[in-house]
Amino acid sequence: MNILISNDDGIYSPGLLALAKVASKFGSVRIVAPDVEQSSMGHAITSARPLNYKKTPIEDFDAFRINGTPADCVTLGCFLWKETDVVLSGINLGPNLGNAIWHSGTLAAAKQGTLLGKKGIAFSTPSVSGEYNFDRIERFVIEVLELLLKDSRPNLINVNLPPDPQGLKWTKQSVRHYDGMVKPGTDPMGRQHYWYTVTPIEDTDEDSDRWAMERGYVSLTPLRIDLTDETALAQANQHAAGISRG
Repeated sequence: MNILISNDDGIYSPGLLALAKVASKFGSVRIVAPDVEQSSMGHAITSARPLNYKKTPIEDFDAFRINGTPADCVTLGCFLWKETDVVLSGINLGPNLGNAIWHSGTLAAAKQGTLLGKKGIAFSTPSVSGEYNFDRIERFVIEVLELLLKDSRPNLINVNLPPDPQGLKWTKQSVRHYDGMVKPGTDPMGRQHYWYTVTPIEDTDEDSDRWAMERGYVSLTPLRIDLTDETALAQANQHAAGISRG
């Protein structure tokens, strides 16, 4: 199995190296990641300038850095390594839960793999007091890969690992709340500026990704590329049919 690994924290992220070491137990690994941090970049792609692809020493791995976004990295990685079977992204330094997946660069890398016909799996984990213990979650990353790589479906999975997991749970995306907020401030010159940040969310919906993480479970959320609201589409078609009959 040929496994392409990317992320949004950048080529030198310890989470990326931790994922590459686990993935190497399952097949041949190639790393293609951004040369600098691209957190919250979402699914942006670079179209106004060329991209550079530079070999980068990351222990014994075949690794390259790109001056682009996570989606750029996966696109170029799959173009140059056409034998790619699966795209892994992460392990992100911080969770990607609920509505955060809309702007997550970590998930975008996995999603780009899915758009190119590959299985895409994104991994994220929160810190404890600012520290990350990848050794503690390693066996659960292995368990997740054992579960997901043996089947062709689902094709896109968002995985969040608590710092001290106690098991796995399939979950839905939490969409009850949006935790983005704008916080005004002033710089040292007295000029007003704004920080875009997050605020804690209470009362998460049961069986969601947030709900599972709060209870110490690894959250596996199957996602899809087709964003069509099937209910709204059916209602619109019924309405259109009623108008035509009238």
